[in-house]
Amino acid sequence: MLTRRTLVATGLAATLVAGPARAAPIPLADLSRYLNALQSARSDFTQINDDGTISTGTIYIQRPGRVRFVYNPPERTLVMAGGGQVAIFDGKSNSVTPEQYPLSRTPLSIILERNVDLARRGMVVGHRQDGVKTIVTAQDPANPEYGTIELVFTGNPVELRQWVITDGSGSRTTVVLGGLEAGGSFPSRYFSIPTEVARRRG
Repeated sequence: MLTRRTLVATGLAATLVAGPARAAPIPLADLSRYLNALQSARSDFTQINDDGTISTGTIYIQRPGRVRFVYNPPERTLVMAGGGQVAIFDGKSNSVTPEQYPLSRTPLSIILERNVDLARRGMVVGHRQDGVKTIVTAQDPANPEYGTIELVFTGNPVELRQWVITDGSGSRTTVVLGGLEAGGSFPSRYFSIPTEVARRRG
């Protein structure tokens, strides 16, 4: 029986396997340059949660340190990062106060840093080629207990296609990007946790 999760995974595999294979993974220096040049971007995304459920939505990235995940109905969750904090607004809750924790405690902070350096000692714990995909597994070398982020890139030109975050408890969340649209600017309120709290209070 085909599930939505199976279809998403199969579709991603078909997309990434097409085309000629590279002889070697894209160098870390090239990947760092790509991420540092990616100052702002938006994309549709599909999220595969640790329990197998699937969510979709739109992601907005404004480096350094800012990201916003807007989930499609029936989900009413909003996740945003700004000011060094991550906030999760639960649309099913009557509370306007989000769950918050430092951005530095999530592996996603690695690609949101002002200066991404994947060649930094101890950061990359895996760097391999799989067909046309270059897969990099990175962690905070000072705090490996925070978990890892597995970044999947394709080349010609370099493009970030998905990531898998494994947190300190072993829970995995996969985000498959529908195609990053680089450039542009977004309203500052997209990444302002206090502004979102005030909006929800009315």
